[in-house]
Amino acid sequence: MIHSNNQNTVYLESPFYLKDGHGATSVLQSSSLNEINALYFITTIKIAISHLSYQEKATKIVLKNTFISLPTTKLGEIDFEYMGNYIQKIINDNLQIADSFLKENNLSNFVLTPSEKKAVEDLEHGRINTKDYTIASIFNIYSPSKRFNANAIEFGGKYPYVARGSENNGIRGFTSQNIQYLSKGNTISFGQDTATIYYQRTPYFTGDKIKVMELTDSELNENRAIYLISAMRKSFSTFAWGSSSFNEDILNNVIIKLPITKTNEINYDFMENYISAQKKLAMLPIIKTPEIEQNKREYDIEKEYRIMNVADKKDYYE
Repeated sequence: MIHSNNQNTVYLESPFYLKDGHGATSVLQSSSLNEINALYFITTIKIAISHLSYQEKATKIVLKNTFISLPTTKLGEIDFEYMGNYIQKIINDNLQIADSFLKENNLSNFVLTPSEKKAVEDLEHGRINTKDYTIASIFNIYSPSKRFNANAIEFGGKYPYVARGSENNGIRGFTSQNIQYLSKGNTISFGQDTATIYYQRTPYFTGDKIKVMELTDSELNENRAIYLISAMRKSFSTFAWGSSSFNEDILNNVIIKLPITKTNEINYDFMENYISAQKKLAMLPIIKTPEIEQNKREYDIEKEYRIMNVADKKDYYE
């Protein structure tokens, strides 16, 4: 089924009614269609109509004159078996990737430990006391020993090069420079003019306007960092991008709210248990579902389809 206004394309296994006012929907039928090979068709259709928009709709006339690329048998007929096998392979590959990710991150067991469950319940029921801290009171903030210009270095090396970008944990690439200029691992990188803030597990090189934040009274790890970064981002949200507000002096005095123990100390154990619980809860749908969710599968299938070589099995159908 294809909606002409937004080009939304879906497969429906069961009979259905269209709501009044949905005349802009086209229904495509085939006795050979099923849940698996439908993903192949949906992908090819999406690619074929990707140039359309609300102004240039996917009307029935447009769809009737749209060509899609499909694999064929030696007899020149649509190869439904190939499509089904191809899609099933992608699904199986994605399931293996998801399973490996869960195991590598200790998330294959999604059952919350007593400590994780208590952390979630304590926060939900308001049993966590908090206290305001300045960033300088918990972090040592300093500039890297040397800044490297991204336009003057060669990428393809061993160590991460962290810049002020908003993607890929701020890592622009990997480079090999003098290791004496590496910033420490288990620290947080902060982009001063963009407020991009990330946990860096391993040593790294940096570019301009990056500050390194090192925990002073305890050892930083991923779960603690995620909690602390979330707290800092909440405080940074009131600052204007590109302002001078992120210079080191003012950064030191930014207030963040953190959980505390009964002895009035920062409750790092709660942070770790709470974040660990959230990771498990976030992965729960994948673990409990025997297959990748359809929209996730369609994304991966489209990505695979765009790079696959099917020249020997390709023909065009209207």
